[in-house]
Amino acid sequence: MNKFLIVFVALFGAAVAQDNFKCPDDFGFYPHDISCDKYWKCDNNVAELKTCGNGLAFDASDPKYLTENCDYLHNVDCGDRTQLEPPISTPHCSRLYGIFPDENKCDVFWNCWNGEPSRYQCSPGLAYDRDARVCMWADQVPECRNEEVANGFSCPAAGELANTGSFSRHAHPEDCRKYYICLEGVAREYGCPIGTVFKIGDGDGTGNCEDPEDVPGCEDYYGDLDLKSIRKSELLAGLNNEGRKSASKAKAASS
Repeated sequence: MNKFLIVFVALFGAAVAQDNFKCPDDFGFYPHDISCDKYWKCDNNVAELKTCGNGLAFDASDPKYLTENCDYLHNVDCGDRTQLEPPISTPHCSRLYGIFPDENKCDVFWNCWNGEPSRYQCSPGLAYDRDARVCMWADQVPECRNEEVANGFSCPAAGELANTGSFSRHAHPEDCRKYYICLEGVAREYGCPIGTVFKIGDGDGTGNCEDPEDVPGCEDYYGDLDLKSIRKSELLAGLNNEGRKSASKAKAASS
């Protein structure tokens, strides 16, 4: 018997076995033997084969088999259930459901639901890591081209700046609020708190976030925004957070 025939017989036998699926209980949701995106729904001891949305897989982690849950593929441990339905793609979506990196910009990713993509962008200096599926420092993401890391900004060569310590700060060439921190020759993009802009310091590689009115050329960065109200709301938010933390500590100490 040749290899092709052996594989065919094995798959055919598995398919027949699944077609004859017997419900272990009157009601429940049970994984398919070989397909990660299929499962059996049992109702009154009658089995119905169901298929998750394209890009989703059946989560069989409930030991009681009472949960009907299709989740993103990367969230499901398929084990030996290796088969999947063929991909159905739409613009920016490799499958109808899932989270996918942008093909051109490493700080952009797409959350697809039923083939409809929603665009997300990492914070300045970060990029989307395809394996961890989170935003990380751009220089730590292999897919990022050199010119995309910190928008192509290059740190000064070692020893070029005097008395900067272990890191240095540098103004963004176009955006008053942004700046770069160079650490061991690697540039990372940061942003000042809302209501402030980056002011170059007196020494090379130094600077701080200051009021726009104190930074020449950046006085009108925020336009007509009421910066006093913004700062007041941020201050109140900070005080409220501190108050909640203090209350939690007091409650914990008294219990």
